[in-house]
Amino acid sequence: MAAAPEEPLTEDLARLAELHGVATSYRPAPDRTVQVPASAVTAALTALGVDATGPAAVRAALTARERELRERLLPPTVVRWAGAEPPAALTALPTGTRLRVETEDGEIHDETADLRIPGRGVREGGMQDGGVREGGVRHGGVRDGVALVAGLPPGVHRLTATAPDGRTGETFLVVAPDRLPAPPGRSHGLLVQLYSLLSHRSWGMGDLADLAELAGWAGRAAGAGFVQVNPLHAAVPGAPTDPSPYRPSSRRFPDPVHLRVEDIPEFAYAEDRERLTGLLDRAARLRADVLDKGALIDRDAVWELKRQALEQVLAVPLGPGRQAAYDAFRAAHGPALDDHATWYALAELHGPDWHRWPDGLRDPRSAATARARTELADRVSFHARLAWLTDGQLRAAQRAAREAGMSVGIVHDLAVGVHPSGADAWAQQDVFAAGMSVGAPPDAFNARGQDWGLPPWRPDRLAATGHAPYRDLLRALFRYAGALRIDHVMGLFRLWWVPQGSPPTDGTYVHYDADAMLAILALEAARAGAVVIGEDLGTVEPGVREALQRRGVLGTSVLWFERDWEGDGRPLPPERWRADCLATATTHDLPPTAARLTGDHVDLRDRLGLLTRSATEERAEAVADTAEWLALLGSLGLLDSPAAGPPGSDEEEEIRAVHRFLLRTPARLIGVWLPDGIGDRRPQNLPGTWDQYPNWRLPIADREGRPVPLEELVASPRLRALLQVLRPSGPSGPSGV
Repeated sequence: MAAAPEEPLTEDLARLAELHGVATSYRPAPDRTVQVPASAVTAALTALGVDATGPAAVRAALTARERELRERLLPPTVVRWAGAEPPAALTALPTGTRLRVETEDGEIHDETADLRIPGRGVREGGMQDGGVREGGVRHGGVRDGVALVAGLPPGVHRLTATAPDGRTGETFLVVAPDRLPAPPGRSHGLLVQLYSLLSHRSWGMGDLADLAELAGWAGRAAGAGFVQVNPLHAAVPGAPTDPSPYRPSSRRFPDPVHLRVEDIPEFAYAEDRERLTGLLDRAARLRADVLDKGALIDRDAVWELKRQALEQVLAVPLGPGRQAAYDAFRAAHGPALDDHATWYALAELHGPDWHRWPDGLRDPRSAATARARTELADRVSFHARLAWLTDGQLRAAQRAAREAGMSVGIVHDLAVGVHPSGADAWAQQDVFAAGMSVGAPPDAFNARGQDWGLPPWRPDRLAATGHAPYRDLLRALFRYAGALRIDHVMGLFRLWWVPQGSPPTDGTYVHYDADAMLAILALEAARAGAVVIGEDLGTVEPGVREALQRRGVLGTSVLWFERDWEGDGRPLPPERWRADCLATATTHDLPPTAARLTGDHVDLRDRLGLLTRSATEERAEAVADTAEWLALLGSLGLLDSPAAGPPGSDEEEEIRAVHRFLLRTPARLIGVWLPDGIGDRRPQNLPGTWDQYPNWRLPIADREGRPVPLEELVASPRLRALLQVLRPSGPSGPSGV
């Protein structure tokens, strides 16, 4: 049967979409505009709770939306940037409007405003004309109400406006610093996928103690300022578990699979020592399978052993001090932690997809769920305590990094979304868009677009809560992060929504309140004293990079992509790179530098049938690209001894030259992909593959593919020589690089 013809995008539907932040077209290139299908627009509006199923419904919804916008006093969220002009939403209020603010701390500010004369006679942060405080309420004489807002402390406050005609409006007022914290000077660091970093003490995959050891070594011996890791968010349990760290069950809480069990204080007091010894022996065999026999990392097997051990360890009562710390953690995270732990307890009984649970349990606020929470109190407590223990070891890793002299410490990674079956999607159903998935439109690298299978947040529901889920998420991550990398940072501005059952080509962009998202990011980062790095690779909407830079969010620059795209297309000289970025040679989704230099990345894609052109064409293009970069490195005198043969003939020297080039750019941060230090040729993730390639399951290996444990890795002369490039005046010898 032929597909039904696509409904036209009417003027009313286009206007309705515009008023709800739903795009009707997009520009994949400056000279090209693509119209999105009307069905995608309708589906996005439906997911936002707007009936757009026919002309009459569209017209009614449009009339209602226009009336709502016309009559409301305030939008759901208003941003006040420090040092900036008063927010337009406030200066546009009717003359004589009365403002009342309840701050985050519960203090009440109340004063009458003549908002048409902003800032009249008022100094930033000051009071005017005999203002006094009585009973914690600030009352005013003749003063401009904008002074009230200008004098508020940073935070997310509740503001109520009452107009002279009796209309009222409420908004969340975000008072944020003008910029995020900047890196404390220039520094270099290591990039690593934690699971791949096995030591002789880990249980078959890298853990948080391994991270602390790496940070301690890198800070003291290599002069590194940071270590960046993959997302350590809690995974969806299963057999097998989805190995991708970018499809977590929860972004707010970490995954206990990363725990070093022996480092938990109660481990020493567990009663069944024989059983624990047996589990340690099995963990050693699992580790040996990876390091000695070349097996893939088996996250599920690691977790099964750790789960059994943790059952023993958590049976030990906490001492008074530890109990108080745990109680404080539970109180600080409140219902969110209870929901998280409840989901995991229920998943043990009913499986990891909450859509298939008994009806009553699909609603986290139902009576059935409340009963189950009580009946499963021991298991809920078990999972809550795991979150606390993991949080503690994450904070310990950051302390170890800072004590080793790192200026930033651990850089954590925030995934763009969560698994639709996981804990966050269950607990926060009211803020996720039903029937939608996040992805990317077609581009030069993927003509069919992408569907990442991650439900998006609803921008309207976020705004209605003062972006509370986003605030809570950032606050949780900044507890243990010296810096935060935000995957697909463009998602703070807009996301590509794909209707369920449709191809990615039939999606559309939905916009978020970028000003509010950036203000909250600046607020929470400033409170934590943390740096933020945005992954802004690929197609970026005009103005986004500029907005991020203005607020102090660093970008991401990868050498092979840095060309003069608006000019001759040649490699961009180092002095023309942006300064506000993390500069690297590669990422976890790209070939390691050795593979790119030697052309091994083309051979790999050819073996897996992923090439869209002949292997000959692909190899020729790869060789030309690499040769062009090596020619630039040579012309700048960065190759100590240029090889006479083809690219890759002296890969160690060429990799060092690549990093000498990065050092010559003005980039604030320079990252070294740790596997590059020993010549690993395998990408950790090969986009476009699922079971054809062992994504997210490879240990760090040398050029022959032999796994290299942490203890051997840090002793590698090749790695030390590479890091010496970034620390030419640093110490050498047994204690240095």
